Amino acid sequence: MNNQQKHSSINNPLQDSQRRRFLKTTTGLAVTAAGASLLPVSAQASATEFSEPLTGRRSEHGFWKKVRKEFILNKRTTYMNIGTAGTMPKRVLQDYHHANEQISINPWNSNIPTLDYAKQIAPSFGADPHELVLCRNTTDGLCTIINGLQLEYGDIILTTNHEHHGVTTPLKHVAERYGAEVIELALPVYTPGNDVSVNDFVQVFRDAVNLYGNRVRLMVFSHVTFTTGTTLPAKQICKKVAIPNGIVTIVDGAHTPGMFNLNFHDIDCDFYSGAGHKWQCGPGATGFLYVRDNASRLFEFWSDRATPLWFINTSSTAEAVQTKLQSVGQDNYPAKRALAKACEMWDEIGRDAIEDRILDLSALCKHELAKKFPDAMIFAPNVRKLSSGLTTFNPFDDLTDSALLTEFRDRLHQEYGYIVRTTSFYLDPNDTVKTVALRISTHLFHDNEDVKGLVKAMKQLYREMR
Repeated sequence: MNNQQKHSSINNPLQDSQRRRFLKTTTGLAVTAAGASLLPVSAQASATEFSEPLTGRRSEHGFWKKVRKEFILNKRTTYMNIGTAGTMPKRVLQDYHHANEQISINPWNSNIPTLDYAKQIAPSFGADPHELVLCRNTTDGLCTIINGLQLEYGDIILTTNHEHHGVTTPLKHVAERYGAEVIELALPVYTPGNDVSVNDFVQVFRDAVNLYGNRVRLMVFSHVTFTTGTTLPAKQICKKVAIPNGIVTIVDGAHTPGMFNLNFHDIDCDFYSGAGHKWQCGPGATGFLYVRDNASRLFEFWSDRATPLWFINTSSTAEAVQTKLQSVGQDNYPAKRALAKACEMWDEIGRDAIEDRILDLSALCKHELAKKFPDAMIFAPNVRKLSSGLTTFNPFDDLTDSALLTEFRDRLHQEYGYIVRTTSFYLDPNDTVKTVALRISTHLFHDNEDVKGLVKAMKQLYREMR
């Protein structure tokens, strides 16, 4: 379709009317009267108008080739660093450009409520429409909740030694402010010959709660660690440790939206913050914040405190809380709209199929690495329940040589066209120097040949540098 045809289709009154009816009937969330009057008519095209219908069996290679065509990544390289930033599909990118263009043409249309997009997206993540807020990123959502809690002197916050500074920094600030104590629990790290299990991670939190008792008021942990790519058993930690002991939970889900078929109600956490720009492949500065059913459980757990959360009181309705958190003044409407578009595309493909695809490629990556580098250290467990789209390993004997691994990463990009990143963590809690590792991301637009080609290139480069 050329540009003239596109504009002709967009400006067709009959098609516009059909699109508006589609939005109302499929989501049940017609734009509010004020929002509808501001929304540019030409920016109301249905999000399911795909450039090529994504039909076919999700298990077939041809289907995923169609998905692959939706992305405009540089064909001279193979991008495998989605854990840092994703890439918008063509249909999302085009709509994003168009929405920005319409607001540039009619600037008075830029103050459009994004609350309806939050309500539209919520069911995709197993949340009620009033439980989701579209924030700027994972850190933004985490800081909103952490800085809104009514902590007191002597309170203990449990977190882990594999958390991003987007968690550790606000926790440190509130601890200093209130006289609370942050305790970083040492997580076990998988290495070949040193298996880890779901129960191992649950036991780490259980032991800490048994040790510190009712002083533990809050637990903050990653669903997928950015350091090793290990998936923590968030559901079991919440249900077996936090809830029975009346502890509030905040889950850092930077890597899970768009990777996993999430169900926040099933996880049973109180708050969950995730990124929109990584695996969900939305634009930058977009994210998700889940606030469990008005966070009413905080009043049960923290009954000794008048206002456990500054933005909630006993007379607030769930909708009022969502509106309050979503109201940030001038918002980036095109970005929030694009995020909703990306979510609709994921729903069309099937989030369960996407999760299977990602984990299958991740398992292949770990298998190929173990075959080509039998003596190398792989830190991401190849166990489905503990795996993710992130694979971490180090082919060299010196696991602390950051300069060597950085050179390997850069040459892999410059000479072979594969883009990955490095990461670091303490392999043992008593270590004084961090272990470094390469971190590989496998996503829905990759295939088996991408993975095998990467490992083959790594092996060749390793021989040159050894």
